[in-house]
Amino acid sequence: MEPIEGMVFLILGMWMFLTSRQRNVFKMRLMAAKQITVLKCVLSVFQMYHILQSRRHRPSVWTFNRWLENFRMSEETFIYLCNKLRPAMERRDTNFRVCVPLKKRVAIALWKLATGSEYRSVGHLFGASISTVCRCVQEFCAAAEKLLIPEQIRFPDQERFKEMAAYIENRWGLPQCIGAIDGSHIPIIAPQDYHCDYFNRKGWHSIILQGVVDGKGLFWNVFTGLPGSLHDARVLRLSTLWEVASRGNHIPAITKKKTGVNVGYYILGDSAYPLQNWLLKPFIDTGRARVVVENAFGILKGRWRCLMKRNDCAVDLVKSMVLTCCALHNLCESHGEAYESAWDPPSAAEPVLGLAQPVEEEGRDVREKYFKPRDMIQILNSV
Repeated sequence: MEPIEGMVFLILGMWMFLTSRQRNVFKMRLMAAKQITVLKCVLSVFQMYHILQSRRHRPSVWTFNRWLENFRMSEETFIYLCNKLRPAMERRDTNFRVCVPLKKRVAIALWKLATGSEYRSVGHLFGASISTVCRCVQEFCAAAEKLLIPEQIRFPDQERFKEMAAYIENRWGLPQCIGAIDGSHIPIIAPQDYHCDYFNRKGWHSIILQGVVDGKGLFWNVFTGLPGSLHDARVLRLSTLWEVASRGNHIPAITKKKTGVNVGYYILGDSAYPLQNWLLKPFIDTGRARVVVENAFGILKGRWRCLMKRNDCAVDLVKSMVLTCCALHNLCESHGEAYESAWDPPSAAEPVLGLAQPVEEEGRDVREKYFKPRDMIQILNSV
């Protein structure tokens, strides 16, 4: 029996040894697998940290086309605009909140004006709340009215009138012309009070923008905010331009003698406007003389598309946005910013304007004596 018991004990001992060894090998493999997993996690964390750090310290470089596409201006003009509005828009951090940086606030406002997107969409894009976007737009327009508009849109002085008249005469052959006037409708949501007054002849609610541009397409007088149902001639009579020009103390009384007639400075309008000694209009079949102001309005609405879409803001804010866009138009044009043809507003047939209002004899005499229909057609065909 002893040899058998010895064999049994030997076999049991070998089995226990092999089992314990297998168990140790399994534990070692499990431990090695855990260590490899931990190392992979640590490595991935370090890789992610490196990527984030490189993105954080990497300068964000935008091409000229990206600046133009997003903000309708180059980086240099954007920086100039920020510095111009800094005194009115800059905010400081407090113990309770961190303010939105100036450049981001200007970018939010420019994006809203350039695209006409809803506040919610702009907020998602810039990581801001709807109230923040709304506040940025309001503060931007208020700052522009205070600091930018007086610089970009101002009534010319005598020297400026002389330069504008010389430019138009050299380019189009119209002596003593200092600009062209026209009106445009800005879509809005009609206010609850007197909403019928804002329903225009085109079938939607709007306010009217009246603008006077020089030969280069820059606005030097704008007036907006009146209901869209008013006629262009009525808007003119209610504007500051009518008051200033009628008094005659702001437009220099400098005349040139042409074909026996002393011709002073005048603005070119269409058949909707009353004929004055300072406001002339071409003959009915030669409306192309006002191409410069029509192009200016097209570029204005194409670059700042919030003027083409129905604006959900209050009428007072829409008025401020319109004036701001006119000032931004002058800023971009004077800085030589490019205009993309893709921004052009969709072509739509404009309703035929009514015939002219009762005219003053003095204005009619100036036009009839100085301009002959055949000569006018030749001038306009050369434009």
